[in-house]
Amino acid sequence: MTRQRQVILEALRSSRAHPTGDEVYRLARQELPHISLGTVYRNLDLLSESGLIRKLELGGTARRFDARVPEHHHLRCLSCDKVEDVEVEPMEGLEQSVEEQSGYEVVEHRLELVGYCPGCREKRERAGFR
Repeated sequence: MTRQRQVILEALRSSRAHPTGDEVYRLARQELPHISLGTVYRNLDLLSESGLIRKLELGGTARRFDARVPEHHHLRCLSCDKVEDVEVEPMEGLEQSVEEQSGYEVVEHRLELVGYCPGCREKRERAGFR
């Protein structure tokens, strides 16, 4: 684990916001002012491939990164693009059921719920949207 990789990992672990690579870069620069954006992205890919972090490729958004590795699901705001963890019970038998119906070998699944965060929802309501 190089110093740069450790700083990137700690920057990611200190954020619950599921930051983009650019946001991780800004956080890492506070500790290592001369780190390059390319170095940050290369290390994020390496950390993801090694299973120390998760790369989130959510519908229609920039890739984000998550230091919380165990399986969990996400909420994404359609307005501000904020991503948050959501705690729901696992759907027992989902992968097996899909395999039986489709013939696919399911190796993982991701659940993304989309809507409006409380702040954006309030703004929409004030503007007359539902």
